[in-house]
Amino acid sequence: MEDELDERKLKILDAIIQTYFETGEPVGSRTISKYTDLSLSSATIRNEMSDLEDMGYIVQPHTSAGRIPTDKGYRLYVNHLLSEKEEELNNTKEKLISKTEKLEEVLKQVVKILANNTNYTSVVSAPAAYSNKVKFVQLSQVNAHQILSVVVMDGNLVKNRIIEVEAPLSSEDLLRMNMLLNTSLNGLSVSGINLGLIQKIKAQSGNFEDIIEQVLKTIADTITEDKDEMEVYTSGATNIFKYPELSDKESAKELISTLEDKSSLSNLIKETQEDKKGNGTGIQVYIGSESPISNMKDCSVVTATYELSEGVKGTIGIIGPKRMDYKNVVKNLTELRDEIDKILSDDS
Repeated sequence: MEDELDERKLKILDAIIQTYFETGEPVGSRTISKYTDLSLSSATIRNEMSDLEDMGYIVQPHTSAGRIPTDKGYRLYVNHLLSEKEEELNNTKEKLISKTEKLEEVLKQVVKILANNTNYTSVVSAPAAYSNKVKFVQLSQVNAHQILSVVVMDGNLVKNRIIEVEAPLSSEDLLRMNMLLNTSLNGLSVSGINLGLIQKIKAQSGNFEDIIEQVLKTIADTITEDKDEMEVYTSGATNIFKYPELSDKESAKELISTLEDKSSLSNLIKETQEDKKGNGTGIQVYIGSESPISNMKDCSVVTATYELSEGVKGTIGIIGPKRMDYKNVVKNLTELRDEIDKILSDDS
């Protein structure tokens, strides 16, 4: 059973391990005094380090040297790290569920307001991740033949995958895999996970190459699935009949068909995510043939990007005739985009 350590000893042990990670050299009390926020003298830190050594968490490799962590010290450090990450992950899931429910209602209201205020057709997309950076990976044993892989990306985008295994992994093996994956992948974008890195991780994983491949596939699928499954809301499709140039039978049929086609609207959103025509304002205007969708060549499309959190973006847009009231449209888009940002940031 592990000795109970008070907060001061835990912080000193954490500082020793972190410093040893960085330098590979035994760590002395003077070095620790510079890194802890406890405002302790070197003498007090030496006494605490002596206690930690007596308890078996650190060891002095030779006389007059500083200390290095023992296996017991590493174990305590890792247990605390994984406990904190598990709590963070649970909190993240709860917040995501709450925010997702609220977000859906907000977007449904926004799309109706836009259509009513402008007398054009409106479209709003749910946010999707575009930063593609790995935040955290956790592997947990479900039963003797299944492991749960949880991947958290920037913007708290979470994807779970069940990985089949021939035999259960020991707690030590799972711990080693979690440390290896997080140390290697944390903060990397999908493009940064190259073949060389994959081979290095596999080489360090021993007999668990298959699990590594499944986790990497989860990361890739997290990005692909999130973009492919984009949720898009529309309102005011019949407003196009108010404008003669759009209401002839063939043009109206094509437009209505496009507005009902989720993949076409998703492509429109993806094409307008980058601020190519907005001069840094986040507002983009596509007139006639500039539209990313060929069936909208007789229309103008005005879009604005809102941001749920870093790297997680959505689009709100207006589709109408080329003679639309651009000033009113831009005003409405800007106001509603700012309102979305405010509503969602208040709940973060």
